[in-house]
Amino acid sequence: MAAGGLTLGAVLGWASVRYRVQEDPLVEKIDAILPQTQCGQCGFAGCKPYAEAIAKGEADINRCPPGGEDGIRRLADLLGVEAKSLGEGLEHKPKSVAVIDEDLCIGCTLCIQACPVDAIVGAAKQMHTIVADRCTGCELCLPPCPVECIHMEVIHEDITTWKWRYPVYSIRPVRE
Repeated sequence: MAAGGLTLGAVLGWASVRYRVQEDPLVEKIDAILPQTQCGQCGFAGCKPYAEAIAKGEADINRCPPGGEDGIRRLADLLGVEAKSLGEGLEHKPKSVAVIDEDLCIGCTLCIQACPVDAIVGAAKQMHTIVADRCTGCELCLPPCPVECIHMEVIHEDITTWKWRYPVYSIRPVRE
């Protein structure tokens, strides 16, 4: 049995190397710029599908409200196109986190089902709470709440919440 296990393990290891699917490096760089809120405000199911559509030229770079003007500028620099203002009907909102008023929560679990990043903890007919470190501020938990016990609190940038904005370099062909 040990020899059979080792043989099958070796075959699976070889197959994983031989049949590896190569990701498009441009999609990975675009996805790294996007805020990873998975909110769907751009019209796509998440940041990765939106990055793939941008790379294929099927979507515009100005459809991400959580990324804001800075995200649009960084995408424009990466792709070598002109930066645009945020798309029509979209507005940039400051980074925020959801907060549940625990006195009003009835434990309906509708917010848990709506959260794309599993940042809400609780059980049926029990009080729910938000894991602030996981919450992306996408606001998808607000509409399904029947008692409106969830509200958004803006996260002000200070020493504890500041994050480094990684530099992104544009890819341009070298001309000789």
